[in-house]
Amino acid sequence: MRKVTFAINNTLDGFADHTAGIADDELHEFFTNYLKNIDIVLLGRKTYEMMASYWPHAREDPRSTKSEIEFADEFNSIAKVVFSNTLKEVNWENSVLADKNLPELVTELKNQSGKNISAGSLSIASQLLKLNLIDEFWFVVHPIILGKGKQLFENLDEKNYLKLVDTKKFNSGAVVLHYQKP
Repeated sequence: MRKVTFAINNTLDGFADHTAGIADDELHEFFTNYLKNIDIVLLGRKTYEMMASYWPHAREDPRSTKSEIEFADEFNSIAKVVFSNTLKEVNWENSVLADKNLPELVTELKNQSGKNISAGSLSIASQLLKLNLIDEFWFVVHPIILGKGKQLFENLDEKNYLKLVDTKKFNSGAVVLHYQKP
């Protein structure tokens, strides 16, 4: 059975902000390797629009580093399912609008063969966590105290206990905490 995984950058004070972290080669290499075990990413509209505004074209950007291009190539090749009440179409390669509700689709996908499924946005991960459908978590904690922003997992109904599987420290001071459901 496939696993549902979630990987996210966050600050020491628990805020998730794609612009606040340290986006260096080591971070891009980590996420590229993470994606090698994924063949479907589930995205909400906001994350889809943010990611689609840059990654499909990163290869043509002269400022892109080798590690950014490798991440872009990996991410662009993966199937992306977008959950939105407002989008009528998606144009990024390998992207489709969801035609089922989130729990129904995830349950169906988990029972199919293939690589893992990634909750690719905080809104999707929050819903899946409440439904107890995430199997593994990668929190990339950056050595930054932001003080404001989008918090991880607001308004949960109950505690979620996790088992620490592994850690990794980056040269930037960021730390990856890899957890599984017990």
